[in-house]
Amino acid sequence: MSEAKDQEAVGLQRLLGPAADGERVTVLIAAFEGWNDAGEAASDALKYLHHLWGAKRVAVIEPDEYYDFQFTRPEVRYTGAGTRKIKWPVTKIAKATIPGTAVDIIFVHGIEPSYRWRAYTAELLARAAELNVNYVLLVGALLADVPHSRPIPVTATCDDEDLRVRLDLEASAYEGPVGIVGVLNELALLAGLPTISLWAAVPHYVAQAPSPKAELALLNMIEDFLQLPLPTGDLAEDAQAWERGVNELAAGDAEIAAYVRQLEETKDTEDLPEATGESIAKEFERYLRRRGKDQP
Repeated sequence: MSEAKDQEAVGLQRLLGPAADGERVTVLIAAFEGWNDAGEAASDALKYLHHLWGAKRVAVIEPDEYYDFQFTRPEVRYTGAGTRKIKWPVTKIAKATIPGTAVDIIFVHGIEPSYRWRAYTAELLARAAELNVNYVLLVGALLADVPHSRPIPVTATCDDEDLRVRLDLEASAYEGPVGIVGVLNELALLAGLPTISLWAAVPHYVAQAPSPKAELALLNMIEDFLQLPLPTGDLAEDAQAWERGVNELAAGDAEIAAYVRQLEETKDTEDLPEATGESIAKEFERYLRRRGKDQP
């Protein structure tokens, strides 16, 4: 194992703290399409990591008890053999081992259920227990009054007191309607699983999918928590192209252009102290991790 990989594994264990010395750390990362997934940024971030680490499906949660099929309809697809097959909205559970580390990742990707959320979450947490999950990382995206031309804000919260102190996070202060991500957050904590929630703020005036800039912001935050370099160069180019496209659309509408300038002024005022501090330091840390991975 290279020195760089040794440092990556130590960094993750320092942040998360394995159950005991020498044991593997298993982190469940979950995202759900629908209300919790503005611009599909959260589910796209999960798909990116799934492919990056070559995750293999290990289980599913069958949909019959949890979905209204008139709302979340099955789809007919052609298979590789040229036959037609119905694709049901199952919740996919996949596992990956991050090379060169003592870290296993469990991916949970599904559509927000229509019914029986507590039963659905209980079934999901039972699978997590079978897979020896130590920590839960929930990923979501919401629509917000933020400008597309500035860094996408990502809020990280943790309601587990010990983990919150170690990671220097805040407890969530949100009150209001919740989706399946919020329900899973509470029940995972009740089940004794330290849980972190990440939420990207997607500009509401460009809410349609894909939202590569919000996806990249989520991946950068996941990279910071896991202390593992992620090769996001291609996605960064997509995010820049997306921003240029929105700039062109805004330039053609005086009302939208004025609204974007207002959002930019508000954001710049709020972020002025941070611009020369923590955000720059985090970006430099990502650069060092990626540089270390590229060296033999």
